[in-house]
Amino acid sequence: QVQLVESGGGLVQAGGSLRLSCAASIRTFNSRVMGWFRQAPGKEREFVASIGWGGVRINYADSVKGRFTISRDNAKTTVYLQMNSLKPEDTAVYYCNALIDWTSVVPVFASWGQGTQVTVSS
Repeated sequence: QVQLVESGGGLVQAGGSLRLSCAASIRTFNSRVMGWFRQAPGKEREFVASIGWGGVRINYADSVKGRFTISRDNAKTTVYLQMNSLKPEDTAVYYCNALIDWTSVVPVFASWGQGTQVTVSS
């Protein structure tokens, strides 16, 4: 059974930073590409970033390149998202999931965690 628990969200002013965490209960975590997605009010959920099992192969959505950094700790089965220079348009609920490969933007698991709310004020 897959369990994904996101945390670290909050309210921050534009230009600020937040670090999100996703604790993943996945038996095959160490061999999985993991990623972050987000869903803003009234919009479809969208891909944000992905990271290969070794932490070397990384992919970002154009909208977050240069501002967000994804990382992972396989020993803790946790994936992180460091978000800097936040903008109001980054406001969304952020989720994690596995992906088929590091270039994919399609989540593997149909079930999602509760997500963590990020709100960026202008």
